[in-house]
Amino acid sequence: MKSLPLIALLFIISCTSKPTAEVATLPTAQTITIQNSDATTDQDYTATLEGKTNVEIRPQVSGILDKVYVDEGAYVKAGQPLFKINDRPFREAVTNADANLNAAEATIQNAQIEIDRLTPLVANKVISDVQLRAAQSSYAVAKANAARARAMLADARISLGYTTITAPVNGYIGRLPKKQGSLVAATDPDPLTLLSDVHEIFAYFSLSENDFIKFKNDYEGNTLEEKLKNLPAVSLVLADNSVYQEEGKIDMVDGQFDKQTGAITLRAVFPNQNGLIRSGNTGKIRLYQNHSNSLLIPQASTLEVQDKVFVFKVSKDNKLTKQAIQILGKSGDYYLVSDGVQSGDMIVYNGLDKLQDGSTIKPEPVKAATAEKLSLK
Repeated sequence: MKSLPLIALLFIISCTSKPTAEVATLPTAQTITIQNSDATTDQDYTATLEGKTNVEIRPQVSGILDKVYVDEGAYVKAGQPLFKINDRPFREAVTNADANLNAAEATIQNAQIEIDRLTPLVANKVISDVQLRAAQSSYAVAKANAARARAMLADARISLGYTTITAPVNGYIGRLPKKQGSLVAATDPDPLTLLSDVHEIFAYFSLSENDFIKFKNDYEGNTLEEKLKNLPAVSLVLADNSVYQEEGKIDMVDGQFDKQTGAITLRAVFPNQNGLIRSGNTGKIRLYQNHSNSLLIPQASTLEVQDKVFVFKVSKDNKLTKQAIQILGKSGDYYLVSDGVQSGDMIVYNGLDKLQDGSTIKPEPVKAATAEKLSLK
């Protein structure tokens, strides 16, 4: 009977110590308090890249390709010779046309001599004026023949000039399917080569009708031209996801939507003095939009479930609430949030996959060094 008080005491101690054990076993979670700040969001659009000028180099006369002055991939300047077509037939044509012109001019002289001879005879009524009119008609025919011969000579000289094919612009030479000795003609389906002027690169991308309406509403200006002037610079994301070192500017919006795709084409221009980008490259245009006094949440602090994004809000009594958020866009490693949370809310920073809705945690605010990295500026 004396042992009963001892048993009761042990029972009381065990009961009173249980909550302490529960507190000690609460899971610890890093937390951050979100605040309003300025942000810049971005969105990517698939783009095709072309040089400022892409020229098909084609022969304008037919003949044997005698010389190829350039190699594939070479940089050439405007006026530099690229190809030479055998010009012997064209030189002969020039010589023949020149001879025809000389003969026509000689005929003019003979017709003039005949007019000069007949004119006084008609004046003195020695002969009828019919012969003079016939001589004058022959003179007119001779002049017309000379003009035609002169035109044929000019045409022959133009054709001779076409036997040397020069670069119309500065740029880089493409593939050379035709080699020395090949027969070439203006009617060939394929060009001799492609010449690309890539000191500036045009990036073409498309916006859907909804995106285009939002695009127009997001920037200042009464007209589309004014809005283009107020647009911030855009970036070019290359195929390997690296960002091109030069920024570009949107300078053109197509005049109409594509009826098949329901999209409209825009063009951004990028400097490319070093020729690092070539026509035919692919990439993405990254558009930026500035947002003032916005809520940003690290992507690491979110959990995606069935196309919805959630955060774990921490209440004053340290209980968790799984809260869906509405995302407007991305800014680096952050989501721009429009609904679901507000400034001053505490959320769990990481490790969300190990937490459960309604559970209680022991908050551990991120340290100063970590908080600096998580700055929402």
